[in-house]
Amino acid sequence: MITYLNGKLIEKNPSHIVIECNGIGYFVNVSLQTYSKIGDKENCKIFTYLSIKEDSHTLYGFADTQERELFRQLISVSGVGTNTARMMLSSMTSSELVSSIASNNVTSITSIKGIGAKTAQRIILDLKDKILKTSDALDNKSGLMDNTIKNEALSALVVLGFDKKSAETAINKVLMKEPTIADVQQIIKKSLKSF
Repeated sequence: MITYLNGKLIEKNPSHIVIECNGIGYFVNVSLQTYSKIGDKENCKIFTYLSIKEDSHTLYGFADTQERELFRQLISVSGVGTNTARMMLSSMTSSELVSSIASNNVTSITSIKGIGAKTAQRIILDLKDKILKTSDALDNKSGLMDNTIKNEALSALVVLGFDKKSAETAINKVLMKEPTIADVQQIIKKSLKSF
């Protein structure tokens, strides 16, 4: 499988780009999110997903691995194909989509063209737990979030009488919506609102 392409950007459109790598031009379908992140760099690196069907091999490209992982999770849901997943990632940023799924926001997801209430509910049902685990893993791996602050907020909520698992879920929701929040008191206040 092709995991990424690193080469010269030959053509850039809102729906696709063409990257030349060692004399070969690759046609790569992209979301609007990726299109806007690429900018007008002459050389670019794009993370890819190769969709293989009986009648076609289609390459999808992403500006970062988080968007690609979200795309993979979306297409794992029954009834969500590659084009639907790309439409979802074009309509919302990865963080907005993750936040909508984590907070059971059916209305937000159904605002995307082609997504009905049943599909939105299926996406939330299938992906909510996976997304919470993935975002925790990404936070821990990349060091975007200070675990000390998270642990202090968790301890405070447990002392206030909330069970550890519920408190952890509430904190994760807050941190997904506002990943840059670094104040323990703010995390606790916002977490309390979600109980």
